[in-house]
Amino acid sequence: QVQVAESGGGLVQAGGSLRLSCTGSGRDFSSRIMGWFRQAPGKEREFVARIAWGGSTKYYADSVKGRFTISRDNAKNTVYLQMNSLKPEDTAVYYCAVTRRNAEKYDYWGQGTQVTVSS
Repeated sequence: QVQVAESGGGLVQAGGSLRLSCTGSGRDFSSRIMGWFRQAPGKEREFVARIAWGGSTKYYADSVKGRFTISRDNAKNTVYLQMNSLKPEDTAVYYCAVTRRNAEKYDYWGQGTQVTVSS
C-alpha cells in the first residue's frame, strides 16, 4: 500500500523561504505523478505544482510561478517543493499527493504540513 508523508512546514516572515519534502513508502513510485496541493481553513484544496516520473515535465499554479520549484529524487521516493518569496496568502496546509501508475488521478495523500507566512 502506498503511503506518503510531508515535512518541512513552519512559520516564516513574508519574503522568506521554506523547503517542503514528501517521502513515499510501501510501493515503488515509477510512472507516478507526484504533486503538491494546499488548503486554507474553510477553502477548497488548491493545486500548487506537479512533477512527472522523469522529472522534466513540471506544472505550476499561476499563483506560485516564479517563486516555487518542484523537484523529485526517485531513488529516495521523495518530492520537494522549494518555496521562495513567500507571501501571507501562501499560508495553508500543504499536502503531497501521488497518482497510480500511468494515471492522472491523485489517489494517495499525506497528512499535510502547516505553512504560515506572517506579514
